[in-house]
Amino acid sequence: MFAPLYLSNECTNNCLYCGFRKDNKDAKRKTLTIDEAVNEAQFLSQRGYKRLLLVTGEDIRSSNINYLTAVINAIYENTDIRILHINAPPMKVEDFKRLKDAGVGVYQSFQETYHPETYKKMHPSGMKKDYEWRLSTMDRAIEAGFDDIGMGTLLGLYDFRFEALALIQHARYLEERFGFGPHTVSVPRLQPASGAVISDAPYPVSDIDFKKIVAVYRLAMPYVGIVISTREPKELRDEIIKIWASQISAGSRTNPGGYTAPNAKRRTPNAEEQFETEDHRSLDEMIQVIAKSNNLPSLCTACYRKGRTGKDFRQIAGKGDIQKYCLPNAILTFQEYLIDYASDETKEIGQRIIDDAIAKVELNDFAERLERTKRGERDIYY
Repeated sequence: MFAPLYLSNECTNNCLYCGFRKDNKDAKRKTLTIDEAVNEAQFLSQRGYKRLLLVTGEDIRSSNINYLTAVINAIYENTDIRILHINAPPMKVEDFKRLKDAGVGVYQSFQETYHPETYKKMHPSGMKKDYEWRLSTMDRAIEAGFDDIGMGTLLGLYDFRFEALALIQHARYLEERFGFGPHTVSVPRLQPASGAVISDAPYPVSDIDFKKIVAVYRLAMPYVGIVISTREPKELRDEIIKIWASQISAGSRTNPGGYTAPNAKRRTPNAEEQFETEDHRSLDEMIQVIAKSNNLPSLCTACYRKGRTGKDFRQIAGKGDIQKYCLPNAILTFQEYLIDYASDETKEIGQRIIDDAIAKVELNDFAERLERTKRGERDIYY
């Protein structure tokens, strides 16, 4: 479980499908101050989130490495957020090193489309116009020390069959060169955005094809976290949970300051959003959905902090042994959530899920760690 935290909608690119595009004159531009970013993170932390994905446009202010590292340091120092990931424009190796040193877990960047001609059409100006620079960003990130990376394509820009196979091939290339592939693969479909040139997908992806893509990714890359965002309608998200998606966002806002703004409770689209979302359920509501489907919600951040990343994670997950850590860590973090943040209904449903899961844990000291959590100790993990 996670939420995106948008730092800025300032951008020098002109992606035809994006509300942040430079030529969108309706958008009021904003880059959060350090204090504003901390306030957004604190708002989310107080609702139970422990993992956030920072998102920014490509601009001299919003994607400046000094600004990004200052935000990261301030959030870690002033909130209970345990791990920050980042979706930021491609960088030079030296800037990636600074991001990694600041404590970022996953660096995420979407190729958007692997089809060169479509890429050229969709990105007419700005730094993002350079297909090769974006395609090679994962190589630079890994060379700089990132061994957890997140990839994806924006489904609907070109034939989904080509896009899915190209992403799988990209992942295999990274495995061959570096010994590991992506830590996460996102499956976003094109959504309308205020001020975008295109709002309807040139190559629409149906719900059944969307499910096929998720299944193919899971079969081809069984070790990755498959991420489903709030772009998708709630009925589809509820179904995807049952067919191998493993990471989902909840209660997302796609505009800077969207969580704490005076009109934050409004659900109407606005010109400052990157795209429209369809599933507006809160973290607590989504946790109920997961628990009611007999799955175990997790707010775990352990692997990044224990160093189970890159090749090590790939080897453990490839053998199916990651559940040794995932199961107890999920129980411990879910127990924390039930005690500190959950509604009464979620507490009742969630405790039954935990009680059923405990019997599957094989670690000898787990009962003692769970009891410490119940007594109020926090952030216990394997």
